[in-house]
Amino acid sequence: MTSFNRSTSRRLQKLTRIPSVWEGDRRPLSSPHAQLTDPETKGECILWVDASEGIVRAMDMVDPSTGPEAIVRTLMQAIEHPQTPAKPGKPQRIVVRDREIQFYLRGVLQDLDIAIDYFPELPLIDELFRSFAEVIDNQIPDLPPKYAKLLHDKAFEVWQAAPWEFLEEQQILSIEINKWDVEKLYASVMGMLGIEYGILFYRSEDSLKRFRAAVLSDEENLNQDLEEAFLKQDCLFLTFDSSNDSEDDDLGNLADMPLSEIQPTFGNIHPLEGLRSVLYEEEALLTFAALESLLRFLRDHHRQLYDEDFPPLSRRYRISLPELDQNRQYVSVTVSTMTELTAELEELAGLDDDDDDDDDSIFQAIRDDLIPEDAFMSLGVLSWETLNYLRQGDNYQAAGEFAQIGDGLPIIIIQTSRPKAKAIIENIQENGGLNAICFHNIADPFDDDDYDLGLLQTHNHELFLFGQFLDDDPVHIEARKKWHQRCQNTNGYCGLIIAKGLTGASRGNPQLKDMMALLEAHSLSPEELSLK
Repeated sequence: MTSFNRSTSRRLQKLTRIPSVWEGDRRPLSSPHAQLTDPETKGECILWVDASEGIVRAMDMVDPSTGPEAIVRTLMQAIEHPQTPAKPGKPQRIVVRDREIQFYLRGVLQDLDIAIDYFPELPLIDELFRSFAEVIDNQIPDLPPKYAKLLHDKAFEVWQAAPWEFLEEQQILSIEINKWDVEKLYASVMGMLGIEYGILFYRSEDSLKRFRAAVLSDEENLNQDLEEAFLKQDCLFLTFDSSNDSEDDDLGNLADMPLSEIQPTFGNIHPLEGLRSVLYEEEALLTFAALESLLRFLRDHHRQLYDEDFPPLSRRYRISLPELDQNRQYVSVTVSTMTELTAELEELAGLDDDDDDDDDSIFQAIRDDLIPEDAFMSLGVLSWETLNYLRQGDNYQAAGEFAQIGDGLPIIIIQTSRPKAKAIIENIQENGGLNAICFHNIADPFDDDDYDLGLLQTHNHELFLFGQFLDDDPVHIEARKKWHQRCQNTNGYCGLIIAKGLTGASRGNPQLKDMMALLEAHSLSPEELSLK
């Protein structure tokens, strides 16, 4: 049997003894009335409560296979770091309802002079677990249990069909159902930009138009307005995300991940309900019919939809609904491309303008898959002393000899997580290494603003976007002015630092230990890169 270190025992012996009785137990956190429980969500709850004061001192969830040491770890927390405002201290007496736990605790705690007794019932803990069971019983599942597997299977069919590879968000499909008080759904596919993947099923054409207009709005309070517009949508949705929440494991596009790491989510948005990731029975059936008919339409017209033009297509399907009370039901669904609405949305977005063909071609030549969206970017200067130190590192790329004049080397700093920083370095190396850094002023074809694009050019002539700045931003104007002055001092030499530590204390100000690569380069004008 594992016992405390002597230093731990001495520390615990010095703690104040509380004249109270504590109850302790370990039980499955589930409801006996729950008929469908995901086995992956099953676990055991360890509770330590002060029965005299009526308070919970510590609580933890553990895997059922975890050994008896877990209940002692939670007890240690209850003694030294209680979760409630209670002060640290050890009890006079502990009561448990499990003989094995009683004997185990007696052996482990024998030096602490705490009485360990057995009692078949633990009134306070019994009441707490009854409350937990009631909460579980009253929880509404995300999907009706009888349709959950069916909808998840259908979602993975959508993921494998990948309609975002050939359909843009403004290319709308109508799904005429005439059931469940819905005449038509208007399907908008998300994912061509590689940011969010899913399908929105709008209940009205008006709701779709309003939201698209809000997305394209250039009002001053865009973020606030966009959030409000988002909640005013009237639609069902299916979205996809990674089942792994760890930032460090998120190294690329969701589309590059294995199917086992893809997590579908269903839900509803309504102006009076807001967002909920729950579908009730009628909504689940409606979503199933919409997905099934959409998948058939995509299979039947895959080649035509891959064409550059959005062709007028329509097809009717007889969809078999999941069996209800052993009675097979069918619904007739017509899926059509909405060419006129699509043209209207493209015009709203300015996608049919020919005036900006030159700028469009430049945008198409620029890749935006190098720098993660959540990365921190800044223009700065690297002191000569730090430069000489970093030149000794493994990931150092020289660009040539230059005089160390002025306050240091002008640099771009990209700070992200360690795995993403490593991926950036490898990507640049695979493209022949960094050749140049450039700032290019351009009019965005999607709005009326002028932007200053920060570009990285690799030796194989690939252009990567690392930043997009408003041309009239005073902070950026000042930073560009200093950048230009420093580049004159170095005869056009500059550098790129790739750093880790995005979520740590050094966020926005990476230290030497965070700097994973220094890549020297040339500061070139747009004309030198043939962008004008």
